[in-house]
Amino acid sequence: MTESAPATTHELHSRVNDGIHVRLLWRSDDDHLWVSVTDTKRRERFALEVRDREFALDVFHHPYAYAAHYGIQTDSTCDGATAEFTMCR
Repeated sequence: MTESAPATTHELHSRVNDGIHVRLLWRSDDDHLWVSVTDTKRRERFALEVRDREFALDVFHHPYAYAAHYGIQTDSTCDGATAEFTMCR
């Protein structure tokens, strides 16, 4: 029986401004790339996938614009989950 290696997530970039923490994350086992946003003042979080043909740093620098474009709610809370692994909607 073979064991699969656990998923390894790497933080590629991070920034905090006025209580909003934005992280660019990459999971090496499946090459998944996404941006996680946590607003500590409003206790809200969301995450969005970096899609094909998008520039990861553009999504990182403008996550609210990309979320609006794709119809992702930015005022969701995720009780007990982390925005890193759950797309909050």
